[in-house]
Amino acid sequence: MSHSQFALLKTRRFAPLFWAQFLGAFNDNVFRNALVMLITFYAAEKVSMDPRILVTAAAGIFMLPFFLFSALAGQIVDASEKSAYIRRLKKIEIGLMLVAALGFYLQSVSLLMVVLFLMGTQSAFFGPVKYSILPDHLHEDELIGGNAVVEAGTFLSILLGTIIGGILIMREGGVEMVSVIIVAMAAVGYFASRSIPEAKAADPGLKISYNIVTETWSIVRHAARNKDVFLSIIGISWFWLVGFVFLSQFPVYGKDVIGGNEMIVTLFLTTFSIGIAFGSLLCEKLLKGEVSGLYVPLGAFGMTAAILLLWLVSPKTTVTVDEDALIGIAAFLSNPQYCAVLGAMLLVSIFGGIYIVPLYAIMQSRADKAHRSRTIAANNILNALFMVASSLLAMAMLSLNMRVVDIFLTVGIVNIPVGFLVRRIVKKRRAINADIEKMISAPQVKKRKAAGRPPKSAKRRKKS
Repeated sequence: MSHSQFALLKTRRFAPLFWAQFLGAFNDNVFRNALVMLITFYAAEKVSMDPRILVTAAAGIFMLPFFLFSALAGQIVDASEKSAYIRRLKKIEIGLMLVAALGFYLQSVSLLMVVLFLMGTQSAFFGPVKYSILPDHLHEDELIGGNAVVEAGTFLSILLGTIIGGILIMREGGVEMVSVIIVAMAAVGYFASRSIPEAKAADPGLKISYNIVTETWSIVRHAARNKDVFLSIIGISWFWLVGFVFLSQFPVYGKDVIGGNEMIVTLFLTTFSIGIAFGSLLCEKLLKGEVSGLYVPLGAFGMTAAILLLWLVSPKTTVTVDEDALIGIAAFLSNPQYCAVLGAMLLVSIFGGIYIVPLYAIMQSRADKAHRSRTIAANNILNALFMVASSLLAMAMLSLNMRVVDIFLTVGIVNIPVGFLVRRIVKKRRAINADIEKMISAPQVKKRKAAGRPPKSAKRRKKS
């Protein structure tokens, strides 16, 4: 069977789902970055609140639904036919984008904040089905490729949405352009979802529990019973902690360490997103479709080495220049030291892509089928928890007057024992699998010897 991940984009089993989730992630980021820009320039004049506090609150408002509703979403997905469930969510997205367009037209920060919370809620309900439907439509040897394409597409959609939302909203007529884009993309995403093949409910008789606290604890505890699955979830969550530190500190790093303008921050985001996409696709080539954690330690150690390289090549002094004196992309790329910084960032993200893709595939393939969506909901809850923790840790380190490059270094150092832990787990798992294969093949070997025939391995050695 072909292992080309790009071939999946030509199939009805995968392409409609890919485009539905790609356009949804794109819309999320167009809206969120447009809102951040609007807050930054509008709130300072019209709202009696520090824009930095509003921007921070916006990030928390979007993440809050993942804590509140992921457990409920996982239950509903396991009890529902998945393609119809996705179509309902995409219809809701169209309605939310229409309200968002009204909020932009009125320049109502309060209304846009409400829409942001509702978009986070819609994303929280989409999260479990986004990954749990893949094993329903893909063969096991396509899971790595499918996850690689989804992960690459997600980061590219984040990149495109962030750039487009930030650039357009501040231009003349930008409110209208952003409004048209988000409504149109929501509609296109819905029409793409209409072609997603049916995926039967994993547990149609499931009784939905609406107790958020107890059900959240229940699904996390259930996921923890399967060691392979839970370790994959912890590994994925750790990746998001590391990634969130980098993404949240790029503006500070670009301005205070490099002395660059907003285009330098965009360059960092572009490099990071392209690196994750490339590493994700490269992982499928390395594994050739096998669902295995073989290269996860390589990804972990590679991230550490690249982070240490980034620390070594970064300027060690804080830049204090006027806003008008900040450098642009041309001046940045003409400096060999800054090119080394960009190369180190690219390596961090490439190894991140190699690290993350197998973990998603392991989680999907080894989770209990009847409980798969709830397992992915548990993953989303822990991902959100780790990202919030990363924000708090970064804020704490900054309050201690630590430089951004030293925060990166701290993350890289902490990642070293994580790499050794992952390596140990993978080696142990491979040893267990080898023992299982020996146990399965032993009766066949005895049978061949009793019949006077050599084992198959001996035949292969003789031929070679």
